[in-house]
Amino acid sequence: MKKALILFVLFLSIQSQSQTYLKFNAATAVVLIPNIGIETSIGEKTTFSVDVMASFWDSFDGHNPMKFYTLTPEVRYHFKEKYNGFYVGGHIGPDIYELQKWNYFETNKYEHGFGYRMGVTVGYNIKLNDKFLLDIFAGGGWHQGFYHGYYNDGTPGRYEKAQNWNKSGEWLPYRGGVMLSYKLN
Repeated sequence: MKKALILFVLFLSIQSQSQTYLKFNAATAVVLIPNIGIETSIGEKTTFSVDVMASFWDSFDGHNPMKFYTLTPEVRYHFKEKYNGFYVGGHIGPDIYELQKWNYFETNKYEHGFGYRMGVTVGYNIKLNDKFLLDIFAGGGWHQGFYHGYYNDGTPGRYEKAQNWNKSGEWLPYRGGVMLSYKLN
């Protein structure tokens, strides 16, 4: 409880001294995958952004699962000025998933597990007015997953024979969109 109180006071003190934006990804909303976040100033040309994204789809096609939850904290460096022009960010964050990996699309297999992502985001901010801006971004990096592999056609058991968790690491593009951002203060 004491740690939560300290974090809350720290967050309020940072927010009271800086510009803070509440963000909503319009691109992922089109496919009913909510992606919301908050970004606040932490330096002259740096900001801290954190967003969550979740897919609650049992499946897109009624057969292959497509559920995932991600948390992405990120530090961003803005080349021109904060919230205006190009920026680059570095992030690391966890995820939980039940989905069919990109290289298993033509099979009856899917994965249920968790992992982490480490990568880079490149973006561009366009100020619309004093309260709104667009954040156009794309990112990717290394994903390390720990999962159990199952069949989605009713075949019992796991398709892989790993003792505990199967592991998979790969370089992937895994984030992007157009965030509509609203200035809170």
